[in-house]
Amino acid sequence: MSQGTLYIVATPIGNREDITLRALRILDEVDIIAAEDTRKTGMLLKHYNIKKPLTSYFEHNEKRKTPALIQDLQSGKNIALVSEAGTPTISDPGYRLVHAALQEEIPVVPIPGVCAAITALSVSGLPVHRFAFEGFLPPKTGKRKNFLKKLVNEERTLIFYESPHRITAALEDIREVFGDRPAVLTRELTKMHEEHMQGSISTIIESLAEKSLKGEFTLVVAGNSPAKKHS
Repeated sequence: MSQGTLYIVATPIGNREDITLRALRILDEVDIIAAEDTRKTGMLLKHYNIKKPLTSYFEHNEKRKTPALIQDLQSGKNIALVSEAGTPTISDPGYRLVHAALQEEIPVVPIPGVCAAITALSVSGLPVHRFAFEGFLPPKTGKRKNFLKKLVNEERTLIFYESPHRITAALEDIREVFGDRPAVLTRELTKMHEEHMQGSISTIIESLAEKSLKGEFTLVVAGNSPAKKHS
């Protein structure tokens, strides 16, 4: 019996129209969809009239669920992995399953689409020829500052994800460690209340003070100029 294929399927980060025709076809053809958020994925599938079995696959069960999904793939079933939104494995669960599948020589096929980091970078107006994606910063101030100090001399444009309740503190720590660099903060990308805040980090902090902080944030920060490197 031939093995199945693991498809890594990117789904919309907000606007449901931001899904590819290929992604819809794959979701309709696979035997199982492993989803970080079965409720949210279920709503997406219902919108496109796709009826497939869903199984949960998220941060706290991926270690336990991976062996069973590998067995399904080895038995010939095709599986689509989807995250809550965007491209799976990018600051989301999935690495463990992809790694295990490759170790077992199971085909792993990317079905590309939206990624919040690239979406924000594309409209940032900051240099895009070289960049570094750093995901979520440590939640505690001390560890966050130590993490940022390792990046202070990085010349590439930097991209971070952050939650609403930590974004202001994170920006204040970035300003303290990096200085008041140019940056762009995006919120609710592709959704009804999409917003882009551009300017210095101080300007963005001032803008946030006047807003209700909801939604997911993607922050793009200018890299360090070679002439301004810290010793």
